[in-house]
Amino acid sequence: MPELDQLLARTHALLDRLEKLVPSRSPAGVPPGPALRWHVDRTGRRFGTVTAPAGMRMADLQCIDRQKALLDRNTRQFLSGLPANHALLWGPRGTGKSSLIRALLTEYHDRGLRLAEVARSDLGDLPEICAALATAAGRFLLFCDDLSFSAGDDSYRALKPLVDGSVSSLPENVLIYATSNRRHLLPEHMQDNLDSRIEDGELHASEAIEDKLSLSERFGLRIGFHPFTQDQFLQTVFHWLRQLDPGAAADPEEIRGAALQWALEHGSRSGRSAWQFARDWTGRARLGDS
Repeated sequence: MPELDQLLARTHALLDRLEKLVPSRSPAGVPPGPALRWHVDRTGRRFGTVTAPAGMRMADLQCIDRQKALLDRNTRQFLSGLPANHALLWGPRGTGKSSLIRALLTEYHDRGLRLAEVARSDLGDLPEICAALATAAGRFLLFCDDLSFSAGDDSYRALKPLVDGSVSSLPENVLIYATSNRRHLLPEHMQDNLDSRIEDGELHASEAIEDKLSLSERFGLRIGFHPFTQDQFLQTVFHWLRQLDPGAAADPEEIRGAALQWALEHGSRSGRSAWQFARDWTGRARLGDS
């Protein structure tokens, strides 16, 4: 029947057009380069190269020596093919969590270390991502930045079996490094504690608390970052001023006062705030503005 043939032809044409709008479930190969980012758009799901990854150096990260030593050692174990732990870096914003991971890439990319960043919204793609990385050259830090989950968001369940080392574990050349403002990744509410109970003199956490703790506890290395003291903030300020303009002559007391005023106005004594002040101070000085 001509009418049926025309209808089928139009249907196939429409399906062809729709297929182009739906992202492909089969990711393309892993491109070269030290830093990659997982992209999901109308054209498909794939890794893209980060052409200019932040060139942070370990020596530039001030006042977090313990955190640097722990993560550096774990990373060297991973690069040497030795047992190493997935790492969760938690603490307030601007304290150096993401910068430390990027500094490790700067330090060790010549030994084959590579960074593959995946957004929280794309965690459901982890099986495909891991399959692609398993056959790629290099050893990958699977980087989940600013990882946290709201109430009712169960997308964290895609991460659980991979971090736990279950049947669907990660490839041998992949290790997960995540950062979060939350120590346990999930929101904690008063009601969760009210549901806890005491049995035979022992406190038993509620199921809600146990579920929330279970994800963060799957990271074998959990490193806390904390707000800077005033002296640590100023130490970081002067470090960055020396890096940005080594020959500059300025009154240290004037800088000290301006930096503390900056921290007060911005509500933050962090490494990020110190870096931002140093850029502002150096830029204004070179421009000749007061």
